[in-house]
Amino acid sequence: MINTKIYKAVYGLAEKLMEADSKGNKKEFDALYSQLKAICTDNEKTDKDHPEQWETLADFTEDLEMALEGYEKARGKARAINSKDHLSSIALSMAKLQVDIGQKDAAIQNLQEAKISANKIEDKELKAEIDDLLEALLDG
Repeated sequence: MINTKIYKAVYGLAEKLMEADSKGNKKEFDALYSQLKAICTDNEKTDKDHPEQWETLADFTEDLEMALEGYEKARGKARAINSKDHLSSIALSMAKLQVDIGQKDAAIQNLQEAKISANKIEDKELKAEIDDLLEALLDG
């Protein structure tokens, strides 16, 4: 379970990052991103380390290869705590990026893993999104 204080900080920063991005305010975005990255690195290898903060950091990483590395780190932390929800959402996010950069086979593999993880979760929208993207890639 993610620490409540960290959860609020991460989601507060995520909202501000989306706002800065929508306004095209690169300077503010970069400053907020640095704060989010600091939370992740400060908590790494402590009892406050959690896949959610790393997944959120990857969500806002502009370099796609670095974002994939961030998701991979988040996935490792999700596996360590056996969080099916996080494993499913991280694999879906990775697959979307992989589609964008032309890594269709890797995207399909991540979606197949996401589908397995999603068997044990209650989020029907996430399950449907995984199924829809996987079906589109297999048909296309």
